[in-house]
Amino acid sequence: MADRTQEEIAEDIKFVLKDKIAPSVAQHGGFINYKSFDMDSGTATLELAGACSGCAMSKMTLQQSVEDMLKHYVPEVKAIVGEDDEKAEEQGYSPFVPRGTIDN
Repeated sequence: MADRTQEEIAEDIKFVLKDKIAPSVAQHGGFINYKSFDMDSGTATLELAGACSGCAMSKMTLQQSVEDMLKHYVPEVKAIVGEDDEKAEEQGYSPFVPRGTIDN
């Protein structure tokens, strides 16, 4: 396989995120966005946004599902790193339900 450019790899990562991953995380009010790809280490950095930001389950989803899928479709990806969207709460997203806010 010929060496691919960082831009080609980034486009493939974005495609997999949009086409294969977005539909399932969107069902839970979340988004996973592409941030960057490091050619030397093979590490893709992704942003956990919406309801995924700050959610403990999103970390497990990221490692067990998203990483496997990206490695499968984009062989240059060796690992992923997830970063929470720092503005999620400002946009009304919170993965936690504060005590006393649920009506019984």
